[in-house]
Amino acid sequence: MISPHGGRLIYRLSEGQRTKELADKISSIPSIILGQELISDLENIATGVYSPLEGFLNQADFQSVLNQMRLTNDLPWTIPIVLDVDKGLADKIKPGQEVVLKSEELKPVGWMMVEDRYPYSKEELCQKIYGTTDGNHPGVARVQAMKEILLGGPVELLELSSTPYDKYRLSPKETRILFREKGWKTVVGFQTRNTPHLGHEYVQKAALTFTDGLFINPVIGRKKRGDFKDEVILASYEELIRHYYLKERAVMAILKMEMRYAGPREAIHHAIIRKNFGCTHIIIGRDHAGVGNYYQPYAAQEIFDEFPDLGIVPLFFKSFFFCRKCGSIENEKTCPHDSSAHLQFSGTKIRDLLVKGEIPPPELMRPEVAKIILSFDDPFND
Repeated sequence: MISPHGGRLIYRLSEGQRTKELADKISSIPSIILGQELISDLENIATGVYSPLEGFLNQADFQSVLNQMRLTNDLPWTIPIVLDVDKGLADKIKPGQEVVLKSEELKPVGWMMVEDRYPYSKEELCQKIYGTTDGNHPGVARVQAMKEILLGGPVELLELSSTPYDKYRLSPKETRILFREKGWKTVVGFQTRNTPHLGHEYVQKAALTFTDGLFINPVIGRKKRGDFKDEVILASYEELIRHYYLKERAVMAILKMEMRYAGPREAIHHAIIRKNFGCTHIIIGRDHAGVGNYYQPYAAQEIFDEFPDLGIVPLFFKSFFFCRKCGSIENEKTCPHDSSAHLQFSGTKIRDLLVKGEIPPPELMRPEVAKIILSFDDPFND
């Protein structure tokens, strides 16, 4: 089976005597309150989703990721995983000091040994990661709301937080066992934040033709306004898998993580994550992890040329469409007909039809999937 990124699957859940030792310190050490997105990052570090990270980035790794898209050990890494705090709290914490990490409900969720405390430029972070400082970009808006000091150092997780979707939750350790039990030597991962249309099904099944198994891995967490709600994505995929996939060839599990909409950089980040889950391949489509018109259509594919040592194979899909004359999904290399016969897979068009309560044509979306989406009173994020 493919090795985790960096060669070792990280596992940092405190157990047994260590948990007791840490619990005894809670009242005597500083605490940091984490929002849900930071708790998700903490959990992804601790369960190996973000291998080889063992904690939030220190300053040297942070700057290396911004400038070289690599950690200081030269391992590919494109998205900074950081813990931000206000200056007043940071001034009370010294490097070498342990802190307790708490939820907004003040429940202890983990621990951190602070090794680094440093300021950063929000403008530089936005420009390097998102390619823009425009506050209308959801990733930029997120950075603008961050606090002014970053803390770096290794973490430990006390326990996983529960979600309404825990039945779909698998850690990299568990997916690797599952793939091995299924006899899958090659696995293609599919990143998604949307409900499936026929174009998604087409690329998944095309990729599955060349691999042993398909790992559908929807992102569950904060997304931008207008994206589908988590429960709608999961219910629609469950319906699609039930009717149109071989059970022995496809599995679905959630990825609890916020979307950053960082385009090319996030495509590499998504590939690393799926490598840690045990995928040997990942599907990268047009404008992967993009938003608006901030990135060139195929920038998320072209960036892979810069990472020959990534260790996971990207499968690139360019534009495709339903051709009424061919009676099937085609692309520019396979269809001889004029564009007037082409029905494009427009997410905006499909969404507009669903908003009106209309089922999109079967050339665009499976009727069973559309009916599931329309069974929700409000399927979109506000």
